[in-house]
Amino acid sequence: MELTIEEKEELINKIAERVVSLRLTPVAIVLLESSKPLSFAFTQLLVFFQPIVTSIFNPVPYEKLILLFEDRNNIELLIKEIEKREEEYGRERKNKKNLSN
Repeated sequence: MELTIEEKEELINKIAERVVSLRLTPVAIVLLESSKPLSFAFTQLLVFFQPIVTSIFNPVPYEKLILLFEDRNNIELLIKEIEKREEEYGRERKNKKNLSN
């Protein structure tokens, strides 16, 4: 099973949006950058915990997450999307601040 381009983009966008909204950008970027060399081992760990996690949560998004992180290129795409959204968030905050002054 593979992710379609649309599924991959949707998943990356959701994760990036969530990270930025929770103000976890620096932590997420450090974690993702440091996990790139170990992406295969990380996905195998996700597969190991899959029976436990999917007994509690919906299995479909979890499987998509595993497929997303299998490819190091997707991790880089996620980092870039998080950085882009963080920049947009910063600009919006700056504009709101300027309007209130």
